[in-house]
Amino acid sequence: MKEEKKVRGVFEKVRGSGAWWIRYIDAAGVYHREKGGSKSAAQKLYNLRKGEALQGKLPELRKRAIPFSEIMVDGVDYIKKRYTRPEDDVSRAEVVKEWFGGRNAASLTPDEIERKLDQAQQENGWSASTRNHYQNVLSLAYRLARRAGKVKESPIHGKLRKQTENNSRVRFLSPEEEKKLRAAIRSKPEWAEHEPEVDLAVNTGLRRGSMYVALAWQNVDLGERVAIIPETKNGEQVVVPLNDAALRALAIFRSRGDGTGRVVRNAAGEPVHTNGHWFRPVVRAAGIKDFRWHDLRHTYASRLRQTGTPLGNIAELLGHRGLAMTKRYAHLSISNLHEAVAKIASTNSTTVAPEPISQPLATERIQ
Repeated sequence: MKEEKKVRGVFEKVRGSGAWWIRYIDAAGVYHREKGGSKSAAQKLYNLRKGEALQGKLPELRKRAIPFSEIMVDGVDYIKKRYTRPEDDVSRAEVVKEWFGGRNAASLTPDEIERKLDQAQQENGWSASTRNHYQNVLSLAYRLARRAGKVKESPIHGKLRKQTENNSRVRFLSPEEEKKLRAAIRSKPEWAEHEPEVDLAVNTGLRRGSMYVALAWQNVDLGERVAIIPETKNGEQVVVPLNDAALRALAIFRSRGDGTGRVVRNAAGEPVHTNGHWFRPVVRAAGIKDFRWHDLRHTYASRLRQTGTPLGNIAELLGHRGLAMTKRYAHLSISNLHEAVAKIASTNSTTVAPEPISQPLATERIQ
């Protein structure tokens, strides 16, 4: 039997398999191996690549499909390494990863992603800000994937617009709504253990990340009745005075742990990282419309203002850099301003405006 003539650069990777490969050097001097199929197909592909190399062309090789889950894992790694408080965005990334599972990352379209964001916003009652946070996580994952050469373009950047956020929104609990909220919390044991979290939030005004992640026992002084958040969203330290209700909530958390590490813990003594798994169902069960966790912070600020606390003090307690954000609560003390104006009238003994001082006419001679 006549032995087949060997062709330079064409080889059978596994003898007898019938799968032939080629090995060549491209125009940049880089070695490549590429599957060619049958021997004749591999020879044609080899000649093609040699011709491209002589013309100075680089081969356009088929790349493996990158699953969406892979670029989200890369995004989570980046968030954990670079973000000061990564927990919220990590949880968002996990939610987004479940949306598209093993889909090819390059196959997702802007319309498809927008529809999913719309659906999630409607089902979960997200604000524009929350929706934008999820879109930011998606955008980050695709930006990193482009940088790594895993996708050619992002279906987010320049293609999906963020929703306009209403930063002037002030939604706070009325006394009747608070009763309904607490009744709903106490209706189930798995919800009831979280009531101290509501107590602490509504009596300190702490943001969710500050309360669940940043608040640690080494920064709580029960004797001085203060808690310190070393770094808030604005990058500044905030000192929070603790009233009796806040102290009672802290006493419950203290009984669930050893007084070290994170303050907020569940009944099993485990640190609580977020509240979406119980708070949204509680709000729905209570029948309270258009209410989110951040609105407990508004409730804290609103009640301070209604008791006559100056805006400057409220800004300091909330960790605002200026009064621009705090002015949202200014109108809530209008009743106190009415009282102040009424006091002016009650202390003024002059009941009518005095007669104007008579002035001489221009034709009169002044003595």
